[in-house]
Amino acid sequence: MNISLPKHTSSHFQSYKHHGKGPDELRRRRNQYNVSLRKNKRDEQIQFKRNLIGNDSTSDETDDDSQQHQCLDLNEIVLKSQNSDPTICFQGIRSARKVLSIERNPPIDELINLNLLPILVQCLSYDQYPELQFEAAWALTNIASGNSQQTQAVVNANALPYLLRLLKSTDSNVCEQAVWAIGNLIGDGSRLRDYAIELGVIPPIVEFLQKEIPITFLRNVTWVFVNLCRHKDPPLSLNAAAEILPALKYLLVYSDITILVDCTWALAYLLDCGNSMIQLVVESGVLPEIVQLLSHNEIKIITAALRAIGNVVTGTDEQTQYIINLGALNFFSKLLQHQKHKLNKEAAWLLSNITAGNQQQVQAVIDAQLIPDVIHHLQHGEIQTQKEAAWCISNLTMNGSVQQIQYIVNLHVIPPLCNLLQQQDVQLLQVCLDALHNILKQTPEQNLEEVTMKIEECGGLDKIENLQTFSNNEIYQQSYEIIEKYFTNENDYHDHDDDISYMSQVPNQDVFPFGNNSTNQTVPDNNFNQNNLHFQF
Repeated sequence: MNISLPKHTSSHFQSYKHHGKGPDELRRRRNQYNVSLRKNKRDEQIQFKRNLIGNDSTSDETDDDSQQHQCLDLNEIVLKSQNSDPTICFQGIRSARKVLSIERNPPIDELINLNLLPILVQCLSYDQYPELQFEAAWALTNIASGNSQQTQAVVNANALPYLLRLLKSTDSNVCEQAVWAIGNLIGDGSRLRDYAIELGVIPPIVEFLQKEIPITFLRNVTWVFVNLCRHKDPPLSLNAAAEILPALKYLLVYSDITILVDCTWALAYLLDCGNSMIQLVVESGVLPEIVQLLSHNEIKIITAALRAIGNVVTGTDEQTQYIINLGALNFFSKLLQHQKHKLNKEAAWLLSNITAGNQQQVQAVIDAQLIPDVIHHLQHGEIQTQKEAAWCISNLTMNGSVQQIQYIVNLHVIPPLCNLLQQQDVQLLQVCLDALHNILKQTPEQNLEEVTMKIEECGGLDKIENLQTFSNNEIYQQSYEIIEKYFTNENDYHDHDDDISYMSQVPNQDVFPFGNNSTNQTVPDNNFNQNNLHFQF
């Protein structure tokens, strides 16, 4: 479900990113970029399920001994767990929890098949035995940390209502373990998330922030918020997000790195759910704190904050301007010069969405002295960063004024744009050709020869000519138009008037008129190696 609104409407709609691409396509580019980053950068990603490894289980046994021991004893474990004697039942449940807590290949399916789940769920109701409730909740936590089928088996056993009930337990350990188990269930996807919300999960989770709880407990609570915000098919409802946002704002006052990272990613996920959600987050007043996190010294926090802010500027011009007004651009010189390439790339991506806005927003990027760094990455960056820098420049040439375009020409943007024309990536070629074409179209007549000479002197003309044999029709058409309109000298056909053999080969211009003078070319719906979500951390 897509609840996003167009970033631009009417005539300005056509100038967003590249003419011919609609807002839905642009949002889809961000989504693909997001997914790819989360797959490739596991250190950035917040785990959606977590199991709890027991530090007291068979510590003096080798892995092989432990595996053999558990296989022999699973039936006995289940039998003990069913015993009406609370002491024997506790021994069985605790043994089950221990074998489910081993790090490699816990026997989840085996215990599910032995019908352990209904026993565990029943134990959750024994308020007079909080230690038993704790062990049962721990075992359910680790079963729910498995694959979707295993998680669904926990839900099918009706565990969620019982776990929600435990959030009111007077025993802190029981409460925390119930939170952990619920986080694993919610983390499986939108359907279980919405089921938990329907059962009333949000209010008791939020209430924990009003209690004095250990920092480890608070980390688990924050992680549940991440899982509530994470999934997008469909995204979290606006009403549910409105319940969560005050809690996220409160958590940002903590200095704990884990809490800050998780909280910021929760906001980044929400902000990747369309313009209505972006507006809700803007109105919550939480974004000034996120902008300030761009200067944090912890890479994981900077990455999450950059993704959150980047998702805001995929929204409307007004939402983008809000981020600019918060002074976010003041942090970008450092980000673009950071030694971490992933920060360079995300910073360039974010700026590309600002230069896709209006001329005032383009000027804000120029005034922040960020264009020289963007051009540096266009020339010297890693290929993915070069692509984002190319988008940034191309969007500027699409939406900027004549003076703004002349500014980047004076900063020698043409050679790196031309240099990228030797790449084989169709979308990158299209973006660079669009940028060069826009520069030529917006250059005043008296300065046009200077620009064409710059393109020719850096080898750009040869590269554009070579692209006329490129297999993609849009690339061919764009390169042909540039050559025909800006680099064809009609006198070339009259230099050999005395050469009859040459004249016999020259086509009559009445028969072959040059030129389709259209300046609006449709851009193919392609993306950069699936790495560029246009940003829907």
